[in-house]
Amino acid sequence: MSKKHPIISVTGSSGAGTSTVKHTFDQIFRREGVKAVSIEGDAFHRYNRADMKAELDKRYAAGDPTFSHFSYEANELGELERVFREYGETGKGRTRHYVHDAAEAEKYGVAPGHFTDWAPFDNGSDVLFYEGLHGSVVNDEVNLAALADLKIGVVPVVNLEWIQKIHRDRAQRGYTTEAVTDVILRRMHAYVHCIVPQFTETDINFQRVPVVDTSNPFVARWIPTPDESLVVIRFKNPRGIDFPYLTNMISGSWMSRANSIVIPGGKLDIAMQLILTPLIERLVRDSKRA
Repeated sequence: MSKKHPIISVTGSSGAGTSTVKHTFDQIFRREGVKAVSIEGDAFHRYNRADMKAELDKRYAAGDPTFSHFSYEANELGELERVFREYGETGKGRTRHYVHDAAEAEKYGVAPGHFTDWAPFDNGSDVLFYEGLHGSVVNDEVNLAALADLKIGVVPVVNLEWIQKIHRDRAQRGYTTEAVTDVILRRMHAYVHCIVPQFTETDINFQRVPVVDTSNPFVARWIPTPDESLVVIRFKNPRGIDFPYLTNMISGSWMSRANSIVIPGGKLDIAMQLILTPLIERLVRDSKRA
């Protein structure tokens, strides 16, 4: 952690909805005049698309069907830790972009499935913002959780997470339901061992829970809407959180435990604004005083 150069980390698996959370953070940064430098978890994958396929084939042939982008060894977590540490100490660092599709290829001038070159951060940022798979990893090699000042987990119940992933990958990447199902199955081992443990490290978790039938996510025709969902917001340390204020400001909300509030799904954006804005303001205020 660094008071002078704070780091915000948003962690969630593929299909969890971290992009929506990033959008809310961007709104807060813009409104509050906070200059944030953003890095994506995909930038720290170890392999480009072709090399990843070759590595998957190699491991599958060797009897390992569990290797995936979720796996620690498929990512440059040492480099990510180095970036976190360097930013915390100096406010500097570097990142790159993983190019997913033709639109991004036109923007960055790099073929889909490849990385751009590493480039330094812009000077004068107030915070570093990370969004990806591994922002709160603690294992024998790295401790990213110790370097981040505010850690957010985005964790829909698993059937909803699968529905969101299936619909996204079919619509945006042209995958069949069968292909996405194969990916989900291959990733399950690393999901349990590499992704899930991070949510005990996060300061706040946002967990969306549908209130419609999602018992078979592989045949679901629609993603449950926000109005068909509740969101459980869990605070690791509830000290200083004004729960009466939140329940008063967010209609239909209630406390489910001493450290948890439940809100209607359609109120997620306003809840995040109310909860995160003062936390971000405090980080920036403390950094200017340091």
